[in-house]
Amino acid sequence: MSEHIKTKDEVFEAIEKHNVRFIRIWFTDVLGMPKSFAINTTELEGAFEEGMGFDGSSIEGFARIHESDMVAKPDPTTFQILPWRQQENSVARMFCDILNPDGTPYEGDPRYVLKRNLSRLKDKGYSFYVGPELEFFYFKNEKGTEVLDTGGYFDLTTLDAASDLRRDTVLTLDSMGVDVEYSHHEVAPSQHEIDLRYKDALAMADTVMTYKIVVKEIARKYGYHATFMPKPIFGQNGSGMHVHQSLFKGSKNVMFDPADRYHLSDEAKYYIAGLLKHAPEITAVTNQWVNSYKRLVPGYEAPVYICWARRNRSALVRVPMYKPGKENATRLEFRSPDPAANPYLAFSVMLAAGLAGIANKYDLPAPQEQDVYHMSDEQRASANIGSLPGSLNEAVGLTARSKLVREALGNHVFEAFLANKTAEWDAYRMNVTQWEQERYLPIL
Repeated sequence: MSEHIKTKDEVFEAIEKHNVRFIRIWFTDVLGMPKSFAINTTELEGAFEEGMGFDGSSIEGFARIHESDMVAKPDPTTFQILPWRQQENSVARMFCDILNPDGTPYEGDPRYVLKRNLSRLKDKGYSFYVGPELEFFYFKNEKGTEVLDTGGYFDLTTLDAASDLRRDTVLTLDSMGVDVEYSHHEVAPSQHEIDLRYKDALAMADTVMTYKIVVKEIARKYGYHATFMPKPIFGQNGSGMHVHQSLFKGSKNVMFDPADRYHLSDEAKYYIAGLLKHAPEITAVTNQWVNSYKRLVPGYEAPVYICWARRNRSALVRVPMYKPGKENATRLEFRSPDPAANPYLAFSVMLAAGLAGIANKYDLPAPQEQDVYHMSDEQRASANIGSLPGSLNEAVGLTARSKLVREALGNHVFEAFLANKTAEWDAYRMNVTQWEQERYLPIL
């Protein structure tokens, strides 16, 4: 089912048409972990009018126990049948907004964080469109990293054991109204990519959450495990979430300028400069796990150095080449995020960085078209090419001092996010790994 539902009346019509008995209410915690509870369709009218109450004290980054009452109010525009739950009585889902008991938006809701940033953008006359490319791995099970194949980039079926899984995933996404541009085997063994057609950032954040759940559900159907862990295998490429971004005013892409040598408007150049300037301080949000920094190292296609280019994929920001007649496709690609990020927060901080560039008219340096990985430290220094933080601890330290990130996330989410990431780093640094035991026990 891929009906374009916009109102609660249309939801009730679809429920009757498809014999829906239960509605799954979806939302995320501060880290982007999917959360859900089910309600009977007989309770849906009340859910639309007043919301469904729940205890928020057990949700990461939500309320403390003495102020735990939360309300989940479903968004009718997100109604979709869950294809993997179709039995005699169908199951559908809707994303929800989290409210305080008095009906005001809850500041700890990541979806509200993005809605608030997009509302500010709308006041300036802009719309924000994104098109992410999410990579992931299939493994035999969740207990290890036994791969399904030894294929590589764009390999054919003989080396691609998961073509059926990708096909079923794309068909399932299509049935849920998600537009897929293409899918293929990625560089590493058992690594894959399914790319989504660009859309408004809020709808896309919902879509990213749907996408990740669908990928995992279809893998489970085949008896395998899918993971969006940024770097699951030592010595192989990690998984990224390259995010294509553009700003529109009405139907016009304001990033395009036919007279510019790069076909980029001043707004586009300022936006890119904003991303480059603020990249270090937003990295804890776009790459939020200890494991994220095992991917952000030179030599595995992940961008580490802060520069931009058109063809150079070692750059942090890439501007795809302009094609005549495709003015609305003018965009930039921010290449450092990984698919384990919370999309609501990641899209918010990227937008904030770009808008800061526009507001302050940051200067954009010249593009860097040579492979930055092969430059010496001296060459990078002379070209003023900085680096992304090398660990979660370094990234969190930069974010903690960032006025831009605090304003983008709001005080509640900002503080809750930093507290969680600090605790994660503390747990990681106190852990004694097998690598340390194998390296040091024999010699120390």
